[in-house]
Amino acid sequence: MSVQEIVKRCEALFEDLDFGAVKAWKAARPGAKAIGYMPIYVPREIIHAAGMLPVGIFGGGDQLEVIQGDAYYQSYICRIPRSTIELGLTGRLDCLDGMLFPSICDVIRNLSGMWQILFKDKYVKYFDVPQDYADGIGGKFFIHEMQALRNDLGNLVNKTISDEDLKNSIAVFNENRKAVRELYAYRAQKPWQAPTSEVYLVLRAGCVLPPEEHTALIRNYIAETDKVKRPQRDNARVVLTGSFCEQPPLGLIKSIEMAGCYVVDDDLQLIQSWLLDDVSPEGDPLEELSKAFLHRSAQTASKYDDRKEDKGRHLLRQVKSRGAEGVIFAAASFCDPALLERPMLLEILAKHKIPFTAFKYAENTGQMAPIREQTGTFADSIKLWSAA
Repeated sequence: MSVQEIVKRCEALFEDLDFGAVKAWKAARPGAKAIGYMPIYVPREIIHAAGMLPVGIFGGGDQLEVIQGDAYYQSYICRIPRSTIELGLTGRLDCLDGMLFPSICDVIRNLSGMWQILFKDKYVKYFDVPQDYADGIGGKFFIHEMQALRNDLGNLVNKTISDEDLKNSIAVFNENRKAVRELYAYRAQKPWQAPTSEVYLVLRAGCVLPPEEHTALIRNYIAETDKVKRPQRDNARVVLTGSFCEQPPLGLIKSIEMAGCYVVDDDLQLIQSWLLDDVSPEGDPLEELSKAFLHRSAQTASKYDDRKEDKGRHLLRQVKSRGAEGVIFAAASFCDPALLERPMLLEILAKHKIPFTAFKYAENTGQMAPIREQTGTFADSIKLWSAA
């Protein structure tokens, strides 16, 4: 496939709110099940080890008119739970046999309860993660949570999920995360060859494709886009952060690029880059998954860490390792975790004299002109300051 064909396919998967790819996967495997998960992090390895398809649910974006969903939530919360409810109530998620709601915020915790009431025939679990990073405390808790999920999913498919099953799935996702790291490294090296508006679509394809297929797709994209000579511009190199849960509309990402910015790192689709390196295939698989989460995972507003000296360490590493010239904070409106963390991170960036700008959005944001103007001004100021 050419790079244009790859991007076109990924865009079709992104726009398909009826999840045709998931239905096709299940149709080809009679009796197979699919489990949805909300953003941030769930151990997809356990879902995969059960022979199920992990499916990322990131709301309805700017394509879905929310009617019924607005009746379930106040107007002063983010939009993703309302559009997710809309997807469920309109039957678009009927292809899923269950839903996992990771520990993102109180709103998503509330959404998991609503799901249990509204969809009594589906498996529903609020998947809690540790907030203590000692192996003997948070690690012990996390292993217990993963074992409960392992038992639940095993019961759904009438099989025991063995350690060998888990190790095989860990190897599959290690390879997928390696491919994602390769894609991020390639973009940072040649952002004009791999625009983030394309990279994002390639990553989103991983929400509905089996991980093995997604890994091949990523590497095919890198190989094909490297064959196409694209114009290199004197754009500002920026890190885009704050969008870890509710995703910005594709038009917003394109607007940032059109305004003169190369996004060289981000926290979009954090589920695929949360773990920073491989999970060891040796030893007890749940223990190894726990250690990876506790000690080798990205920092985010939804991951509480009271070690003050570590605050902002991950963001500073992103800026330095990717050669970024500034940071754009793009947070969903009413996102308490992101908006509460933002002032702390801005203080750290100011201390290190790293330029930044910030704005809010909703997944259905339609007016991009102000964002493009603000981002363009930011890009121009970076070039002026760097020239000085």
